Amino acid sequence: MVRIRVLVVDDHRIFAESLAAALAAEPDVDVSAAGSGPAALRCLERAAAEGRRFDVLLVDADLAAVAGAVPAQREPGSGPPPGTDGIALVAGVRVSHPGVRTVVLAERDDPRRAALALQAGASGWVAKDCSLSRLLAVVRGVLREETHLPPALLTGVLRELTAARKHRTDSERLVESLTPREHEVLRCMVAGLGRKDVAARLFLSPHTVRTHMQNVLGKLGVHSTLAAVALARRAGVRPADLPGLPGPGLAGEVVERSGQLA
Repeated sequence: MVRIRVLVVDDHRIFAESLAAALAAEPDVDVSAAGSGPAALRCLERAAAEGRRFDVLLVDADLAAVAGAVPAQREPGSGPPPGTDGIALVAGVRVSHPGVRTVVLAERDDPRRAALALQAGASGWVAKDCSLSRLLAVVRGVLREETHLPPALLTGVLRELTAARKHRTDSERLVESLTPREHEVLRCMVAGLGRKDVAARLFLSPHTVRTHMQNVLGKLGVHSTLAAVALARRAGVRPADLPGLPGPGLAGEVVERSGQLA
């Protein structure tokens, strides 16, 4: 018998334990539970190191914030709305453990959040009060590369995805108007570099960098660096590689992927 390894991630202990117990009663399911995003990531890493990878992650949509994953400042509309930190975890897992399928468990249906979950890498969106048989059908379905959504959400999710695609296309068109040098400067901005650091990296004077930054803001039609970075992320602009410093890593990927509908 092929066994399915499931990890339940929910900071509501009673719900997590009850769901884990119900799933464990199935003869082909091995289940574990984690009470937070960081705990879930540790479980995944430990299991991978021991050669017993998890197959499916069941993640609470309202999971408390993943440590380090949410920026202190966020341009309105550029990042995950309140309560989507479980979705941010989904995005991080897609980066660090791409073989793990994720299903979001939600207390209420919300097309916007369901669309965010799909874009973050989730394979399903399921109501927390659904039957065990329904949940098991979804778990087995996502392992067959299926995507599961409640029928009542389909129209709203498609509408959200269509709008997000238009938004991204508009952002891409604006970014394409930049010169190669301005694009380099924008990538440095996405990496979080200030004017002096950009100047040092690109061997330019701070005054020249200031001019380039002003041109970038003008061409993108925004009034702040934060807004420019948000638009750049929507357009898929990657941060500049920073020699000697760690790359975006999990936290950076979580913020970028959960903060946009690609």
